[in-house]
Amino acid sequence: MNSSPLLILCTCPDLSTAERIAETVVSERLAACANIVPGLTSIYRWQGQLQRDSEVLLLLKTRQAVYPLLEARIRELHPYQVPEIIALPIQAGSAAYLDWIAENTGAPV
Repeated sequence: MNSSPLLILCTCPDLSTAERIAETVVSERLAACANIVPGLTSIYRWQGQLQRDSEVLLLLKTRQAVYPLLEARIRELHPYQVPEIIALPIQAGSAAYLDWIAENTGAPV
């Protein structure tokens, strides 16, 4: 099983959406931890138009082996047609923390 740790970035339209996604994926062991960062302003192009929205950033810690299930679950729960779901490899970190991520992801509840 691939235990390579990942940091997932996912913007949400509001705090309640971010909390719902975070609680679901952590309780289902698809992510070991979720951090919610409010107060984000996103400027982007959508359907040919420049958009500016207030959003909330969701940071999730998981493993490469779990990522496909996590991505699918976020897509089910997210209201956006094309949600931002970006996975970044965690190159280094506290060994104890990285072990904790591995221990808290992937097993059925």
